[in-house]
Amino acid sequence: MKKTLIAATLLSLFSSQYATASDDTTELRQIIEQQQKVLKDLEKRLEQTEKRVETTADVVESTASSKSATTIGGYGELHYNNITDNKTGKDKKEFDFHRFVLFVGHEFNSTTRFFSELEVEHSLAGEGKKGEVELEQAYIEHDFNEMLTGKAGLFLMPVGIINETHEPDTFYGVERNPVEKDIIPATWWEGGLTLNVKAAPGLAFDTAVTSGLYLDQSSGYKIRNGRQKVSEAKGEDLAYTGRVKYTAVPGLELAATVQYQSDLTQGEAAVDTASATLLTAHAIYSIEDFTVKALYAQWDIDGKEAEALGRDKQNGFYIEPSYRINEQFGVFARYNEWDNNAGDNAETKKKQTNLGVNYWLHENVVFKADFERITGAADSDGFNLGVGYQF
Repeated sequence: MKKTLIAATLLSLFSSQYATASDDTTELRQIIEQQQKVLKDLEKRLEQTEKRVETTADVVESTASSKSATTIGGYGELHYNNITDNKTGKDKKEFDFHRFVLFVGHEFNSTTRFFSELEVEHSLAGEGKKGEVELEQAYIEHDFNEMLTGKAGLFLMPVGIINETHEPDTFYGVERNPVEKDIIPATWWEGGLTLNVKAAPGLAFDTAVTSGLYLDQSSGYKIRNGRQKVSEAKGEDLAYTGRVKYTAVPGLELAATVQYQSDLTQGEAAVDTASATLLTAHAIYSIEDFTVKALYAQWDIDGKEAEALGRDKQNGFYIEPSYRINEQFGVFARYNEWDNNAGDNAETKKKQTNLGVNYWLHENVVFKADFERITGAADSDGFNLGVGYQF
């Protein structure tokens, strides 16, 4: 009887514990199922968040890429000239914001790009004003391969030293040198096609077929007056230009340019035609902080009208040593000699000497001062002050 009672008691306890364990198991399963639902919900939310992050990253990357593909820059310079004409006794004391230029460029891809420059000269433009608004560059550039790069549009001619690089912080002196200004004549741009060939390391060739100059007796056959600036430019006669540049030796640059145009009058002259050939050569050599530049330019014009005016030969040269004292200060001297009248006429030849200093407040911000003396066909002296920038 006792054994039966004990067995019944044990069976009752076991059943009670089993029932309790079964209830606990059911409850645990319910908790696990709830947690799995929560985890699945979290996974969905995480996936959605990751998609949003990826989308945002793509938008940011696309925007950044778009912004980096288009660039904006510019340069400008303010001049003060204080020059006395010793022949007439007249003084020139003048402030002039000579140039304000805005640059816009865009890279379509790694091989094709666009460049442009819009310039305001002398602050104000319009009827009765002294300044001009000019489109100085606007061209498409394309790399065909590592050796060949082409341009199509309106671009600076591959000639001289400052014609292609003339931002104020890149050269000495307040005003650009008169040889490149009056003989070459910088700044000089045309419309057409050009091809740059990198023949070997440090050796490059440029060829160009472009619109040409337009000169006749009314313009006095003075080269600078012949720039048409691609403004409804007469295109009866094209110009052909070739340049070779050598930079394989560290610190040395040698370059020479030839241009030929068969008729400067663009077919306008009734009787006379005037073929013209430009020859220029320059050298730049730097040894540590010392640099010397030298340039020669000459025009030969084959025409009776040009010869009668004494403009059949126009030439000039300059030499400019400079010394960069430190990152902020540099000093220079420049001797210029040029003649727009028959080249070797002592009565018309001009000689100009400049001595001065550049102070770079920043590598792209410069203050300038120089003394100027002109002798020969003209007689004047004085000083120039300037500030310039590029960004």
